[in-house]
Amino acid sequence: MIIVLMGVAGSGKTTVGTMLAEAMKCQFLEGDSLHSKENVDKMSDGIPLTDADRAPWLAAIRMRILERFERGLDLVVACSALKQQYRKVLGKDVPITWVYLKGSPALIRARLRHRPNHFMKADMLASQFDVLEEPADALVVDVSAPPDASWNTSCRWWTRHIMQVSQRYRSKEEDEGDCRCSGNPDRPRSRPAGAVDRSAR
Repeated sequence: MIIVLMGVAGSGKTTVGTMLAEAMKCQFLEGDSLHSKENVDKMSDGIPLTDADRAPWLAAIRMRILERFERGLDLVVACSALKQQYRKVLGKDVPITWVYLKGSPALIRARLRHRPNHFMKADMLASQFDVLEEPADALVVDVSAPPDASWNTSCRWWTRHIMQVSQRYRSKEEDEGDCRCSGNPDRPRSRPAGAVDRSAR
């Protein structure tokens, strides 16, 4: 199973992704680690990336995804994947379970201010929300923690919820695969469009 945690900077992709990968006993890929030095320098200087800047980065992430998929190995990926066209690149010929970590600009901005050493600064958050195209086929997780819950407790709950829903998707795809009588049995199958679990909102 390939799970991609998407959302703007500061939404918790790395924290939740690390916990999820540990629970699944699989590899975690931090998408930001594949940015070129030029991209990191631009973002550090407060300059938003263009589609052209992101193209090689997305291609590098897709290669990692494809490698794990072809080997039949699970993978959890943290990648902003803000636009549908970016998600299309990452998901080409690979069935991906998308998890959208959703939070308000005010909430995310407050979190970004607490990680001053990261190249993505709070001042750049508006540019990410400007280009964000919310997915129609993802598990949506509201990342605003209840007032009486700690951040780690909330992340553990999200991890359990994501695993449960993802396993339901996997079971459904396996059942559909068993019933196929024609076509290429090795062709990757995507999760049905619109298969969104909204209970986490």
